[in-house]
Amino acid sequence: MRKKIIIIFLFILLFFLLFNNISFAAHPQLISKLNSAFTKIQSWLVSLSTPAAAVAVGTGIFMKKFSFGDDERIRTGKKLIRTALFSYILILLLDLILSTIQNLLIS
Repeated sequence: MRKKIIIIFLFILLFFLLFNNISFAAHPQLISKLNSAFTKIQSWLVSLSTPAAAVAVGTGIFMKKFSFGDDERIRTGKKLIRTALFSYILILLLDLILSTIQNLLIS
């Protein structure tokens, strides 16, 4: 029993002697990697939302233009344009809010 305790104590001592200059709380690599990953995802979403909104608005305009008097298609086209613009504005506002919060937390 004493031998096991001594061996465990030596392993713990060896661990602390070998890794005593590593500070896990000072430079958390996992957190910095997650932050950079979320920043990349955020930039990708904003860059992809612009063409998606343009395609949706264009589709809505063409639906209105080529409805040939069909009221249902005109309403659907208007709804598509309105929804695309509101969604794009929401994405831009969320990006603005998140960047403001990030700037406040950094400084």
